[in-house]
Amino acid sequence: MKITVDVDCTPEEARAFLGLPDVRPMQDALMRQIQERMTATLSAMEPEIMLKTWLPAGVQGMEQLQKMFWAQFAGATRREKKE
Repeated sequence: MKITVDVDCTPEEARAFLGLPDVRPMQDALMRQIQERMTATLSAMEPEIMLKTWLPAGVQGMEQLQKMFWAQFAGATRREKKE
């Protein structure tokens, strides 16, 4: 025997029926704080400083990635020659 029950209610109604707390006010407060912090941080940083901070790490990361690819490529060609 198979019984199917469909419940049509909003998330708020389901939360109240199950006795779960309403966390929307806390989420809204946290999102406002996060937005304020992000806005303050971004407005304090100048584009030139951001580029100087991010670019060297990005260039070094790309160089390391290239070295890794070349090492893998060289290893694969050596294995093919041995076979």
